Amino acid sequence: MMFLSLLVFSPLLGIVLLMFVRKTDERMIQWLGTAATVPPLILALFAFIQSGRGFRLERLDEARDWVRLADLPFLTDAAYVIRYELGIDGLSLVFIVLTAVLATLAALASMLVKTEKKGYFLWLLALEIGMLGVFSAANFVWFFLFLEVTLVAMFLLVGKWGGFERERAAYSYLLYNGLGSALLLVVIAVLLARTGTANFALLHEMLHNPAAEGQLIAPLTEEGRRWLLGGLLLAFAVKLPAVPFHCWLIRVHVEAPPPVVMLHAGVLLKIAAYGMIRFGVGLFPDEFRSFAGVLALFGVINVLYGALLALRQRELKRVLAYSSVSHMGVVLIGLGALNEAGIQGAVFQSVAHGLISALSFLLVGVLAHRMGTTDINRLGGLTKAMPLFSGYLLTAALALLGLPGLAGFVGEFTSFLGLFQTKPALAAVGALGLIFAAVYSLKAVLDITFGRPRDRREAVMGWREPQASAASLGEPQGGVVDLQGKEAVPAFILVALIVAVGVYPQLLAAPLTAVVKTMMNGLGG
Repeated sequence: MMFLSLLVFSPLLGIVLLMFVRKTDERMIQWLGTAATVPPLILALFAFIQSGRGFRLERLDEARDWVRLADLPFLTDAAYVIRYELGIDGLSLVFIVLTAVLATLAALASMLVKTEKKGYFLWLLALEIGMLGVFSAANFVWFFLFLEVTLVAMFLLVGKWGGFERERAAYSYLLYNGLGSALLLVVIAVLLARTGTANFALLHEMLHNPAAEGQLIAPLTEEGRRWLLGGLLLAFAVKLPAVPFHCWLIRVHVEAPPPVVMLHAGVLLKIAAYGMIRFGVGLFPDEFRSFAGVLALFGVINVLYGALLALRQRELKRVLAYSSVSHMGVVLIGLGALNEAGIQGAVFQSVAHGLISALSFLLVGVLAHRMGTTDINRLGGLTKAMPLFSGYLLTAALALLGLPGLAGFVGEFTSFLGLFQTKPALAAVGALGLIFAAVYSLKAVLDITFGRPRDRREAVMGWREPQASAASLGEPQGGVVDLQGKEAVPAFILVALIVAVGVYPQLLAAPLTAVVKTMMNGLGG
């Protein structure tokens, strides 16, 4: 069965077809680029629905010979053989569906991109292939290869189609994430050298089954496993990002095109969370216990640091950027709790933040297109000119602060519930970040929708230069229009998903139950 290969590589058809379209035919490029994201969306939703009906996802696994790295007489036939292997379970399925949904919505939102649209969509589809491949890979080598596809595609999308300081943001992204990838490659190389395999299932068997330890090419001591896990966690901490590795994230969120940030904040940051859960908890559960306290501490630092700096920002993109830092801290808190509630909360928070950040940056793109700025000091009173936009923006803010009934509440509540069970004092300190989240999200949105527009000097000195026009300050004019159908549709879909997950969390809990229980058994509880 080639279901997963079709799911991962179906956007290639769109890439091939776009090659034959003239770069001046922007309407056809937009249509083809968006249509190319639909097949993986249909396949992902089909797998999700079938899984809910009891279909065993392991039946979709694929494995084919690819390359043999060594052929020595004292090795087994399977040693040092890298196979093309794809496979999914409930955990990866949730992230695949999230990726497919956000890729289609980001493609729809890309109608605002006007320069070199053909190249833009070629790399956007390549980015989707990489993201789908990361969550579908069944061995470390293919996981790494797909991860590097996302690195290259994201670098070019930011560096070519970003804002004024796009090149600085792109190189900052490449430097930090490249170092994280290099560290990850070292861990993969050591594991492959010691075990002779990169397959996740075989690695799990060799590292946990005493009867299978004899298959190891070279023994892995307890200290060696701890170093490997430390390397994995550090590599993914850079990509998450955890403070103090977060500077690149702020630049990317501010400079990248909003549709690209929808995928970056919505999916790419979640690859790090997925890696920590899949490989940290899955392959090194005993050693992971020794890192749990450190993860929880860094999670609390992320939550408070991101929230406090978001409070001080007067640029909406920067508010959302520091908000991402804060909310990724909730993921670390859930993992640091080291219990079922915490791990499930980390996954819930990852999905919830993916949807909420995608909605937020979709609206940021519309705001920048309509008003020419996202500076909060130059915006105000939008609720009269753009009531529908203002309503969606307020919904995004409420979801961001964790209002019950919306997706943000489920992940935050479950993660903190897990940490309160194990480290109540640390959890109580971290909970202050939830209060700050309510302040910075509502303050920013209410200033934009109901506040009075003002420039920086008026904000500081209470004075405005007489000849400053309303248009230069971003004040709504008679020509400003509200959300149109092509923009309102993706916004409505995201709001519907945010409400659905918030009202009916079992939608996500069902496919995760078996995976989380397996991980808890590995942790001994």
